[in-house]
Amino acid sequence: MAAGILPTVSSRSDPHLGLMRILHTADWHLGRTLYHKSRYEEFQIFLDWLIQTIRDRAIDILLIAGDVFDTTAPSNRAQELYYDFLSQLSATGCRHIVVTAGNHDSPTFLDAPKRILKALDVHVIGKVPDRIEDEVLLLRDRDGDPELIVCAVPYLRDRDIRKSEAGESLEAKEQKLREGIEDHYTSVATIAVGVRDTLKVPVPIVAMGHLYTAGGQTVEGDGVRNLYVGNLAHVESKIFSDSFDYVALGHLHVPQKVNDSDSIRFSGSPIPMGFGEAAQQKYVNLVQWNENHLEVELIPVPKIQRLESIQGDWPHIVNRLEELKRSEESVWIEVAYRGSDLIPNLKEKVDPIIAGSMLEALRVTDVQTGQAILARGHSTESLKELNPIDIFRMYLDQKDLLEEQRKRLEETYHEILFQIQSIDSEAE
Repeated sequence: MAAGILPTVSSRSDPHLGLMRILHTADWHLGRTLYHKSRYEEFQIFLDWLIQTIRDRAIDILLIAGDVFDTTAPSNRAQELYYDFLSQLSATGCRHIVVTAGNHDSPTFLDAPKRILKALDVHVIGKVPDRIEDEVLLLRDRDGDPELIVCAVPYLRDRDIRKSEAGESLEAKEQKLREGIEDHYTSVATIAVGVRDTLKVPVPIVAMGHLYTAGGQTVEGDGVRNLYVGNLAHVESKIFSDSFDYVALGHLHVPQKVNDSDSIRFSGSPIPMGFGEAAQQKYVNLVQWNENHLEVELIPVPKIQRLESIQGDWPHIVNRLEELKRSEESVWIEVAYRGSDLIPNLKEKVDPIIAGSMLEALRVTDVQTGQAILARGHSTESLKELNPIDIFRMYLDQKDLLEEQRKRLEETYHEILFQIQSIDSEAE
């Protein structure tokens, strides 16, 4: 997807609206590691760049559509990045920040400081509120005049949108999930239109969401987990009301349109979440209303840390490693050996080649045997900087596991953490 301005017809046509700039981003996954390699420096550089972009582009409203954190129990360092970022926004001229939870976030954790943050014009919707009207935000400009209506829909959990029944078939469950999501968006759209109808000027309506759309593009290793059991509830774009001038989505890490619509988009993640995204250009979306039309500009995020996956037989791997060494650039590497010859101690053969260079092999895999070796000794994090998932992965590193076994254990552990968080949320 090339960067550029993509004009589309807006349903608004009031000559008094003037120019309003909204920045749409999502899927930061603060605290995420890459094979235990700390990425806090990357996150800090991105957030510093984002602050400067908001200032340079005179952004009025910032939308963060879910997965602020990588886990429901973010590390202290990840929390510091988030709150330091929010504290700096007041000096940029950005009037409002709207944050919604994603499936990786703890709704309770995000909601906890919402009353304090609201005083800074940071509006947080972590979980579906008791009154659905509270998801519909009327934002005002510096003169107190209405400028935007935001339907701030967080990730809709199963219990938020349907009632389970004993003996329910998989098909019936899928149908209820989709109907529940559609009904939710229909309700907030109806409320938003009702709010707009009470105003003297027809302000734009933006919807937010964290979900998986049918046909959405993903890449291997991007960390996108199924939102619902059995990979259900891949919604169609038709669930979004024509009343929405723009739909700001999160969850899929590849920046993309939904059903080729300029006004329904995933912003994608700001940094590559895995080696599968290594060659992908990342963006944040600048959405502008200029009198009677909408424009979307994709602003490229600077590449911070280069990643590269090297796959092939041994001669190909050696040649590519030598080429990367000559570049004298810091590169984190994943090596996947796909040759027919058996090569014992594969990691020990890679290490001497990259010794003394700016290359770091985070993972070395023999695809034929399914054995994967992770780099060790590169993390200087203290225990308080780690989250439960990091600690569990470190435990798995000490076990002799095939890749498929490890994957199933990690998925099960994710589900356990998710269920614990769900119980805590319901208890409140």
